[in-house]
Amino acid sequence: MAIEMKVPSPGESITEVEIARWLVANGDYVEKDQAIAEVDSDKATLELPAEDSGIITLKASEGDVVKVGSVVCLIDTKAKRPANATPKVKVEPAVVETKKAEVVPNPMPAKKDVKATPLAKEMIAKNEVNTIKIQGSGSHGKITKADIEAYLTSGISPDAISGWGGTRESSSEKMSMLRRKIASRLVSVKNETAMLTTFNEVDMKPLMDLRNKYKDAFKEKHGVNLGFMSFFTKAVTEALRQFPAVNSMIDGDQMVSFNYADVGIAVSSPKGLMVPVLRNAEQMSLAEIETEIKRLAIKAREGKIDISDMEGGTFTITNGGVFGSMLSTPIINPPQSAILGMHNIVDRPVAVDGKVEIRPVMYVALSYDHRIIDGKESVGFLYKVKEMLENPAKIIFGGKNPEEFLLNL
Repeated sequence: MAIEMKVPSPGESITEVEIARWLVANGDYVEKDQAIAEVDSDKATLELPAEDSGIITLKASEGDVVKVGSVVCLIDTKAKRPANATPKVKVEPAVVETKKAEVVPNPMPAKKDVKATPLAKEMIAKNEVNTIKIQGSGSHGKITKADIEAYLTSGISPDAISGWGGTRESSSEKMSMLRRKIASRLVSVKNETAMLTTFNEVDMKPLMDLRNKYKDAFKEKHGVNLGFMSFFTKAVTEALRQFPAVNSMIDGDQMVSFNYADVGIAVSSPKGLMVPVLRNAEQMSLAEIETEIKRLAIKAREGKIDISDMEGGTFTITNGGVFGSMLSTPIINPPQSAILGMHNIVDRPVAVDGKVEIRPVMYVALSYDHRIIDGKESVGFLYKVKEMLENPAKIIFGGKNPEEFLLNL
């Protein structure tokens, strides 16, 4: 008996998916619940598990776009399991090498093509000189000893002179459904929102001092590292409470505001940028935030992120600083109305109590939809985030100094 495996619905409003990769080959014996394919939707990449054990017959090819509910393979459940059979997984090498496509960087011309004096030829062979860029000064354009000496003492490496070995070839690869959807969404944001960006700078020394003082005890007690993202998340949730327009979005002619903060944290994955969401981040402790970020980041990098993990955010934080970015204007993650961009930390001269000191400074950026967020609110929101990060006690005491918290002011 052969059962038909149909594409399940990966989420509401999704009507089709793309077969990104088959993990098994036609005719393989598969075990029940074994991952047999990776499918791309416009929101995530998901694994397709076998519904039963048996011999598989593929009915769709990699790259095919199929409707939800379509049959993509058959499994013959009556087929006997081969002796000593183990599930076959299709493994694609990271780099495919073929002799036809082999590229030799900085290629050396054959000796017979080199017009050089005998001594110059010895120097060329000994020093592995690429003669393509050398203009011979000898008779009939021959390369001389003096030409090679000038080349070797010019202070410019052979690689720098000859470039990086471009072959004048190009390649073409179809964008995944997820990447195409991301591209479409980003273009729509630029075209359909009144996006502006405001900037500020944060003196990270107080936060870094606090982190360095307690990071070992924090990890010992909670089992996770104490990073900056948890502090930024808590600062953002408090600022969202004070500036609710930043925690809102447009729905038709309605402005929808939220009495909670579902904060999306942008993470890099093999499939591109993913934005898993911390639900009710305003209620989470620093340890809970760090634990949840770690869990979601691992799922994203392993390609196991669920659509439910990424739906429904009300605000997003992205950290380009981990890649070395000094400053950027992050693009809003629709239908949200604002996004905070973190950047790298650089020692800069700043004025402190009338004196110039070197402090670790991070530039921060808030991109926002000016249709529902005014300049006063955007600047006030970002300044509140800066204020709390420069005084971490305010994060702990709900945006107040310890004295104000104690006195209920």
